[in-house]
Amino acid sequence: MKLYTHFFLFIAFIFLASCTSDNSLKSESNTNQINPSQKVVILDKNFKAAIGQTIYVPIYSYINHSDQKKPLNLAATLSIRNTDLNRPMIITSVRYYGSTGKLVNQYLKQAIQLEPLASTDFFVQRSDISGGLGANFIVEWVAQTEITEPIVEAIMIATEFQQGVSFISPGKVIKTQKNNNSLSTKPSS
Repeated sequence: MKLYTHFFLFIAFIFLASCTSDNSLKSESNTNQINPSQKVVILDKNFKAAIGQTIYVPIYSYINHSDQKKPLNLAATLSIRNTDLNRPMIITSVRYYGSTGKLVNQYLKQAIQLEPLASTDFFVQRSDISGGLGANFIVEWVAQTEITEPIVEAIMIATEFQQGVSFISPGKVIKTQKNNNSLSTKPSS
């Protein structure tokens, strides 16, 4: 009987040791992870775009619930996905506006290139309710050749009191650019 006890303790020790080392490896890889699908690009005044879009994406910093209109704060993730199989796209601007229409945050300092079938995301913390109930993202992108339209959408989520709510808000194209002579990386007003 004593042999079985030592055997099970030995197995339990190995199991616990392997779990501990796995967790430390995971946390190291997550903190050092760089997204290789995107790179910073500089667009000069001679850059010629074949196609581009400005996309409006509704965001909800909170939603009201119950008869007393109690707010439930939401975390939001803006997801941008290049759906083209072969060609990259360039994201020139990602701006976050509040319910009043005022700029809250500009997420990109420089344009980034998103490789074929790659995606990137931008996060608004649950504690950040500065956008309000009518917040939105404005995403601008261009490409040097014709590409398939990207998917741009927001995912809002919250959990509280063992309840959860999540939903998706799709982006809507509000401006399309085709065969322009040149485009600037400066955001439009």
